Parts: sequence; structure tokens; C-alpha cells
Amino acid sequence: MRSCNQSATTNIAGTKSIFAILLLAAATTAPSGDIFTCTPTRVWDGDGPIWCAEGPKIRLSGIAAREADGSCRPGHPCPRASAKDARDALVKLIGRPVGKSSHGHIMVNGPALRCRSEGSAGGSRTAAWCVSPKSGDLSCAMVKGGWALKWDRYWGKHRC
Repeated sequence: MRSCNQSATTNIAGTKSIFAILLLAAATTAPSGDIFTCTPTRVWDGDGPIWCAEGPKIRLSGIAAREADGSCRPGHPCPRASAKDARDALVKLIGRPVGKSSHGHIMVNGPALRCRSEGSAGGSRTAAWCVSPKSGDLSCAMVKGGWALKWDRYWGKHRC
């Protein structure tokens, strides 16, 4: 017969295991070439990440927008559009803003995106080309609107 302490220890260990599995699943990236659906829930800046209800965090492929603080990283293309303008444009392209998180992310509501993974974009982000039923290819729309620049190193043979 188990003591109360053994049951509590077993429950805690089980909970920790489940939490670890969920954390690992959320931190994985979609393998290159995978096609997946992303229902957008929040946006950080003009090239992502875009958080998906299904788990992935997307960094839009082939483009560079200003960082949320307005800077451009060394070696990255640096568009004229402000970080705020780029972020707000991406939000409008994928849906509509519905609030702001405590961390500063713009919460969004929009239709599911269809995305093709290019693999890891560093950390837990997936680099992907995504198409919105509302506005088409998001990378192309961001470049066309002047909110981001093509990043030749990653754009490759992509066509708009």
C-alpha cells in the first residue's frame, strides 16, 4: 500500500513529465518541406514570430523587418518602415488586432494560414512561407507594401 507521500510524489513526477512533453512539443520546429496550418494568435514584429494556436512560432521566410525596438541587426537588410508600422501591417494582413499581451505581443484573430516550412529559424521558431486567405503570400505582401525587404540570402527562387 502506498503512503500519502508516495502518491503525492508520483503525481508530481507525472505532472512534471507531462509538462516536459508539452514544453518540448511547443519548442520544436516544423521540418523543412512540411506543409502545416497556422491559426495566428499573436505577433511580435514585422517578420514574426507569429504564434500559431497549433504550436509553432513562425518567422516569415525571405524577408527582414526592423526589430521591435526599431533597430536593424548587423548584416540584415534594413527597411525604411518603422518597426511599429511593419508589425501593424502584418497584423492587418493576417487578421485583426484583439488586444495586447502583458509581454507586448499584439493578440490577433484571423483565418488559418497555410505554411511551408524552411526548417529552423533559430530557437523554437520555424522559418516558413505562409499564405493567408485574406491577403495571399505574407512575405510578398510585406515586401510589396514596403514594410520589409527581401533578404536575398533566404529569398532564393521564391516567386510572388
